[in-house]
Amino acid sequence: MIYSMTGYGKSVLQLPTKKVTIELKSLNSKSLDLSARMPSIYREKELSVRKLLADSLERGKIDFSIYVEATAEDTSTQINVPVVKQYIAQLKQVVDGDAIELLKMAVRFPDALNTVREEIDENEWQLIAAEIDNAIDDLNSHRLDEGKVLEQEFIKRVNIIGNLLDQVIAMDPARIEGVRERLLKGVEELKEKYDENRFEQELVYYIEKFDVTEEKVRLKNHLNYFMESIHSKDSNGKKLGFISQEMGREINTIGSKSNYAPMQQLVVQMKDELEKIKEQLLNVL
Repeated sequence: MIYSMTGYGKSVLQLPTKKVTIELKSLNSKSLDLSARMPSIYREKELSVRKLLADSLERGKIDFSIYVEATAEDTSTQINVPVVKQYIAQLKQVVDGDAIELLKMAVRFPDALNTVREEIDENEWQLIAAEIDNAIDDLNSHRLDEGKVLEQEFIKRVNIIGNLLDQVIAMDPARIEGVRERLLKGVEELKEKYDENRFEQELVYYIEKFDVTEEKVRLKNHLNYFMESIHSKDSNGKKLGFISQEMGREINTIGSKSNYAPMQQLVVQMKDELEKIKEQLLNVL
């Protein structure tokens, strides 16, 4: 099962005096890169929220936000009445003016408004914490949906590489025979007598250097292992990345040993498909 690192989760909680919106956005990253934005009243809960997100989301560039919108008369800012009255009295000593105009001026002065620090309501926070869990579930649902698309892409590319490998295996006897014929023709063109037994020994040694049997077997094993890992219970993009690196090594070795244009063309196609796999693996959790 594959999970993508990209996704979006949202949950909304309607309280008697406010609406709380929780949003989670995730992009690909080599490790966990977590950014949290929340109102100051909930700041004391940030560490526990970060731990929850790290345990639940594992990896990715995560943006977490809590937005609070007041929906009723609920304010933490109050007029400092004695200070405002004192400002108005002082202003009257300077200028005679309308009381409303003087009030407008007075409330702009320092300390005219008091902001009372709100204390977190634990019952309210329990409701918000439950909505955070819902947002995480929503994000993971998006990740799973994206992962299913990636899974189909990987299966398609791996099958193409497997088909190309079958063509390599099918043409390998013709390649070896071609090498033998080229060597024999080269020796005959020398018009010199040669020891046929010694020639056969040297030919076997030379052909062994170009033998790709082990590489073909290992590449097929890596393809099978990749497919098994895709369908395993846990999503592990790093593991799939390591397997793809091993696949690349075997493909490169086949290409360097082949010394045969038709086979090298197949190798180029395999490399192209593998690069597409590696590019998409950057998005796998």
